[in-house]
Amino acid sequence: MIKKVERNYLEITSVENLKEDNPPKLRCSIIFLDPDDFQINKFFYKIVGKKHNWTDRLNWSENQWIKYTSDQNIKTYILKINNDLAGYYELIFYNEKKEVEIAYLGLLKNYHNQKLGSYLLSSAIKNSFKSKIIKRVWVHTCSLDHENALNNYLKRGMKIFKNEVIEI
Repeated sequence: MIKKVERNYLEITSVENLKEDNPPKLRCSIIFLDPDDFQINKFFYKIVGKKHNWTDRLNWSENQWIKYTSDQNIKTYILKINNDLAGYYELIFYNEKKEVEIAYLGLLKNYHNQKLGSYLLSSAIKNSFKSKIIKRVWVHTCSLDHENALNNYLKRGMKIFKNEVIEI
């Protein structure tokens, strides 16, 4: 069965353009995953991505996961609520282009609709711009993602720079 999917590419060109929401009321923290742990990336990718049709990494071998997560240009951050894993994001740094891609960002289902997505996205944008050479942070989202994803990106100050309809 062929399905039409709308995909939007968004960008933000300065941390000053970030429009943060009020912080969540839950006791939470976002930590940089150091040392990298491919099992955590794999866990979030499979669990968060199951509902949103993330499939490109499902057949990756353990070695492919290790190679990916150990790449110096890949940075993973974990959201914890009261010490429990709640969400994550992966940043890919393209230093030669002076940009960062928010490759994946998501929450476990138990943590949806608690304003944590805006908190997570704000953190991803701020951590991307910590490197003074970065001039642009971008992401793509599609109609298969969480229903609030696109609005969250727009409310944080990101702007759509490309839109397309694809068939899957």
